[in-house]
Amino acid sequence: MPELPEVEAARRAIEEHCTGKKIKKAIIAEDSKVIDGVSPSDFVAALVGKTIVSAHRKGKNLWLQLASPPFPSFQFGMAGAVYIKGVAVTKYKRSAVNDSDEWPSKYSKFFVQLDDGLELSFTDKRRFAKVRLLEDPASKPPISELGPDALLELMTVDELHGSLSKKKIAIKALLLDQSFVSGIGNWIADEVLYQARIHPLQIASSLSRESTATIHKCIKEVIQYAVEVDADCDRFPLEWLFHFRWGKKPGKVNGKEIDFIVAGGRTTAYVPGLQKLNGNQAGKAVGKPKARTSRKKRDGDDDDDDNDKNEDGGSEPASEEEKIARNAKSKRELRPKSPGKKPSAKRKPKASDTDSEDDNEEDEGAAADYDDQKKKPGRVTGRKQVMVGKAPKKLVNNQNTSKPRKKVK
Repeated sequence: MPELPEVEAARRAIEEHCTGKKIKKAIIAEDSKVIDGVSPSDFVAALVGKTIVSAHRKGKNLWLQLASPPFPSFQFGMAGAVYIKGVAVTKYKRSAVNDSDEWPSKYSKFFVQLDDGLELSFTDKRRFAKVRLLEDPASKPPISELGPDALLELMTVDELHGSLSKKKIAIKALLLDQSFVSGIGNWIADEVLYQARIHPLQIASSLSRESTATIHKCIKEVIQYAVEVDADCDRFPLEWLFHFRWGKKPGKVNGKEIDFIVAGGRTTAYVPGLQKLNGNQAGKAVGKPKARTSRKKRDGDDDDDDNDKNEDGGSEPASEEEKIARNAKSKRELRPKSPGKKPSAKRKPKASDTDSEDDNEEDEGAAADYDDQKKKPGRVTGRKQVMVGKAPKKLVNNQNTSKPRKKVK
């Protein structure tokens, strides 16, 4: 999913090309899952005629300051992306959509045309982003609940060490916690810990001040470099783990074997020869990611960062909707299957079905499970109602086939 460098690249592109220009036209998608808390018509009315004054970012969230409130804000989720027609804007590799044949894209959720003809679009083909219209985005969740920005507000070494000393959780999970520090996602956390030579499962409170200082240095260096090259991964240093961490494929970085475990609820790449558990954790076994055979894997999509739990908050989903969906999915997996229940009929795919449905399969399925769970009491009641007044089949057969007894003379 997009992390701080990708969102910052979008912010800088908007700041450079769109500020000082008036919104002439706006199109907001009829998608209440993404367009949160406001109708498309009200959203459009709040935009048209307003001048874009500036663009702001905190963590992985972006918002536009207009000449007067309310302001549009964007929580990028798993696949949010900003497009400016005719301008190259770096996007997270799984967020990109093909806009060459269709503009705005069919995945566009927010589209504006400016008074000089320039056009801006926010797309989301996975539909876990959130686009809101707020009076003061920085004072409202989720932005108000974020920790210090990893680029602009990073704690000092002493502050960081003091915070880590109170945390009895794995360092990878803590780095992914957006309320602790905002903007770090899965690939940045892996890169920082690799360069700092810290095991992802090392308990944060066990880290020395020296190790804390190394982590602090690596956070600054990795994020600043990625931002300086506008998040263009082709320009990342060749010795970075980034180039070798995707797809859980066996490989080496700088001659050292890469392995994969689960840390912070996420598939995690690390180098066992360099990143070792220390102190009381030395020699302890680490958890491997569970084997999975999803439709994406069968079709060759091996982007584990999209298949794992969402990065906004590490093991916590990016939005309340995702939390509900995932909790429902977990409960469904634990619930025993009804022995007599028939499997639901599968519909044949229509020619109009798009690849967005393939991308949404895993996430939308979880949401559907939640809907099913909410309806469960109704279904039980319905079955009871059907049973009332209906004699058991066996009893009906006995009644129909019984013959009158002969009288004994």
